[in-house]
Amino acid sequence: MSRTVAEPVRTHCPYCALQCGMQLTPGPVPAPDAPAASVSAPAGREPLPVVAPRDFPTNAGGLCQKGWTSATVLGVPDRITTPLVRGADGELAAATWDEALDVITEGVRSVQAEHGPQGVAVFGGGGLTNEKAYTLGKFARTVLRTPNIDYNGRFCMSSAAAAGNRSFGADRGMPFPLTDLGGAEVVLLLGSNPAETMPPFVQHLAGAREHGGLVVLDPRRSATARLAADGQGIHLQPVPGTDMVVLLALLHVVVAEGLADRTYLAERTSGWDDVVRSVAAWWPERAETVCGVPAEELRTTARRLAAAAPSRGGRGAYVLTGRGVEQSSQGTATVTAAINLSLALGLVGREGSGYGCLTGQGNGQGGREHGQKNDQLPGYRKIDDPAAREHVAGVWGVDPAVLPGPGLPAVALLNALGTPGGPRALFVHGSNVLVSAPNADRVRERLEALDLLVVCDFVPSETARMADVVLPVTQWAEEEGTMTSLEGRVIRRRQVTTAPGEARSELWLLAELARRLGSEVSFPTDPAVVFDELARASAGGVADYSGLSHARLDAAEDAGAPGLFWPCPAPSAGEPEHPGTPRMFLDRFETPDGRARMVPVDHVGPTDDVRGDAPTYLVTGRVLQHYQSGAQTRRVPELDRIVPEPYAELHPQLGLRVGVADGARVRITSARGVVEATARWTDVVRPDTVFMPFHWSGAGSVNRITSDAVDPISSMPEFKVCAVSVSPAAHGERDVHDSQEVPA
Repeated sequence: MSRTVAEPVRTHCPYCALQCGMQLTPGPVPAPDAPAASVSAPAGREPLPVVAPRDFPTNAGGLCQKGWTSATVLGVPDRITTPLVRGADGELAAATWDEALDVITEGVRSVQAEHGPQGVAVFGGGGLTNEKAYTLGKFARTVLRTPNIDYNGRFCMSSAAAAGNRSFGADRGMPFPLTDLGGAEVVLLLGSNPAETMPPFVQHLAGAREHGGLVVLDPRRSATARLAADGQGIHLQPVPGTDMVVLLALLHVVVAEGLADRTYLAERTSGWDDVVRSVAAWWPERAETVCGVPAEELRTTARRLAAAAPSRGGRGAYVLTGRGVEQSSQGTATVTAAINLSLALGLVGREGSGYGCLTGQGNGQGGREHGQKNDQLPGYRKIDDPAAREHVAGVWGVDPAVLPGPGLPAVALLNALGTPGGPRALFVHGSNVLVSAPNADRVRERLEALDLLVVCDFVPSETARMADVVLPVTQWAEEEGTMTSLEGRVIRRRQVTTAPGEARSELWLLAELARRLGSEVSFPTDPAVVFDELARASAGGVADYSGLSHARLDAAEDAGAPGLFWPCPAPSAGEPEHPGTPRMFLDRFETPDGRARMVPVDHVGPTDDVRGDAPTYLVTGRVLQHYQSGAQTRRVPELDRIVPEPYAELHPQLGLRVGVADGARVRITSARGVVEATARWTDVVRPDTVFMPFHWSGAGSVNRITSDAVDPISSMPEFKVCAVSVSPAAHGERDVHDSQEVPA
């Protein structure tokens, strides 16, 4: 029987790490101003919930196009509703859960008998709830006993994480509430385009824009860079791959003009003298010859930042980094340069100022804190730390000796699949590596070489279509759990509707697989119980959740506190509950001596730099309407109609030089392959640069030609810049996306 009246349920958008607050009202009656896509559903399925924004700190009552249409994905026509197993004819066909799990169990046992525990690998996702991410890591290490687990968060903010851990002793993307940005006089935003990737974020830049203090570093005049125009700030437009040069020059000016906060440096940091020497060679005029940013713009920016710093009586300044500077073979060093600049000005660990990283994926923060990363255990503990191993093993009820050591990080893991000595079986959860990984044609080859590929998903992504077994799982509005936003705010995800068909939670299927594989380790399936176990496992770690629970988060929200920030340790006997930590580092950093470490770095340049046969830079990014690999948003008609296919932005000068007209098909070639797309002439890109968004598969899938060179510290791949040649496409049909269907 259809419902006509229902109470709205508080939850959060399923997409980016802003985790905008929304409420969902079970269908079928729409709100008067709700988009039509929010209420229609395939015949025979439960009506879709109606989406409405709510007043949550990160979005303050706003939603982007993706958020408004998010309920549509719950009822897409090709939703996977039953397990699928590839038969002798090579086709995926519907199967029962018993049949699918039997195939997986037999496949895992066969691979491990021949290749050992490391013969099976796991690749997770930054969109999984904390409970599912934690359980996936526990399953890999106690049931499969494989070291080879990593996740697509490696592609998200691993460079910022590595730099933050090295300098501060802790990695929380933004160690302060997002609302703090509103009072800042200057915000330096490096390599991020939130006006398109997370639009509600932009309201938090209003204070800086009002003071003319929004500074955007981007080789492209993005929607965010345009916000800095008209007297509201500065757009610095460097040569792709030279972001670090800009930062080194800014710090050079701070040193040369005596703008550093010397009292703060003496009291709260170490390594300043070495950093001073490291930037001595990067005076603005020299930097201009490398990065292309005029020397006077560099000086003006440094002076504006310094004038806004607390030590000089300013209203506050923030330095924020994003994927554009982090997805680089020198990403960790570039973020370190941003941190050094922030520390030199005395911004970090002070209310109203700071350094932060804009996490991309919905649970990119929590996903790495609790066990998906190749070298970490819950609570952000290092897996090779004996004390950490003993603590977590005690919670899991296993001998610490059975826990494997560090495994291969994402790119190395994908490249090792099916090779001698490499994994022969792979579980994929919440990731579409065939579109989102760099050098994606090589990834396809490696997936084809596997003995067993198991993909858990709710839509037939490009990776799922290659699988031997596809398992239908629940998605955001069909499950309970928690997420951790880009601020380190732990929030509740709540169930509003039931999953269709045979779709089940990964908590259930991992517990069932553990049982079938003979494990005696307990795998609870109630998300609240799983969270309680996660909290115990995290106790005493850097990311301490031990004072949190579903019940406490619910009670806090009912009382008007929207989520609680980690670290939030459990109280000792007789003590009150810990209030959480909205602002970190106010008293000390998480290093042994409490001081932030300043680390000298220098510019090396892209691994794949321009040359005679590849004279043009390729940079990649996102569009407002699509998210990540597009597996979800390309299935939303309203979004797909606006941007239905990949395209390439060319400056008119480049178009004329290579003979590619506006609207014509263009061929872009790197050392790894070729893609084709429709050319768009625009002056938002530099004449030496072509830009492509990465949300599509097929002939226009730009990650087929991006570089899989990695940062030596973070193992972050160099997505954001490589050398290409640009030429007219001889012929070829437009490739919107692979429309192959699988049974639903």
